[in-house]
Amino acid sequence: MTKAIRIHKTGGPDVLQWDDISVGKPGKGEALVRQTAAGLNYIDTYQRSGLYPVPLPTVLGSEGAGVVEAVGEGVTDVKVGDRVAYHSALGAYAEHRIMPAWLLVQVPAEIDDKTAASMMLKGCTVQYLLKRTYPVKKGDTILFHAAAGGVGLIAGQWAKHLGATVIGTVGSEEKAKLARQNGYDHVINYSTEDFVARVKEITGGKGLPVVYDSVGKDTFLKSLDCLQRRGMMVTFGQSSGAVEPIQTGLLSAKGSLYMTRPTLGHYTANRAEVLETANDLFDVVKRGIVKISVNQTYALKDAAQAHRDLESRKTTGTTVLTI
Repeated sequence: MTKAIRIHKTGGPDVLQWDDISVGKPGKGEALVRQTAAGLNYIDTYQRSGLYPVPLPTVLGSEGAGVVEAVGEGVTDVKVGDRVAYHSALGAYAEHRIMPAWLLVQVPAEIDDKTAASMMLKGCTVQYLLKRTYPVKKGDTILFHAAAGGVGLIAGQWAKHLGATVIGTVGSEEKAKLARQNGYDHVINYSTEDFVARVKEITGGKGLPVVYDSVGKDTFLKSLDCLQRRGMMVTFGQSSGAVEPIQTGLLSAKGSLYMTRPTLGHYTANRAEVLETANDLFDVVKRGIVKISVNQTYALKDAAQAHRDLESRKTTGTTVLTI
């Protein structure tokens, strides 16, 4: 038996239970991982609340790090004793777990387990957003909402390295200061400023080639007004609620805009993509281009409190559940 945080029904943080679970031996193509840390992400709250349905009962958590303790038949991607990390694999809130070996990547010696666990989902998300969804290039001016969040802090640093002028939105002066320390050239406090007006001012009325938005309902429509003709709206989350359905004619009326709703799983759908994305992330972290801020740490059994703090916007940067 091993311990895990599991939900038997959807709801608020109180539905998270500290359960005993049984973990067997890895089957063909699988590995048994003794986990040392799991990352906390907003998607965890969506799954817990039922916004993103998952089978019940289930162990939450989509990213983690640990050590391979056993492998099943045919596994060549990892071996016993390897330090590994992963993302996009439900079940991270556990002391031990079995998972597909092709999702595991070996963690470089320069990166510790807490950092690895906290950055896989967020960092790989930033990689596909900035390098593949809309490839940010030198001279671009971009807008990234929730600049002081875990994804936002990584994005600010990485986009700055790519040569972009980076605009971010935040909800407080404390978060504005944090964003400025992480690559953002312009930080807009949306609680006191109109971010559309500020973007127009910063760009001299030209608008932006791309907006990256994980906030959703509260920012979506105004974000469209920040785009230049044929600009791209990248909506990849909904921390304020789901985006209302829109008529496609709105995209035409606002300048023949592009819109996409990407997910990390579609950018890491095979072993080659998993390795490409993770190794790109490891490279910028090892070189000090991107610094990962693990700003909150909770014991795994205290996951309910971690969820409360995340949803009340008390957290910044990345948060880790230690095991």
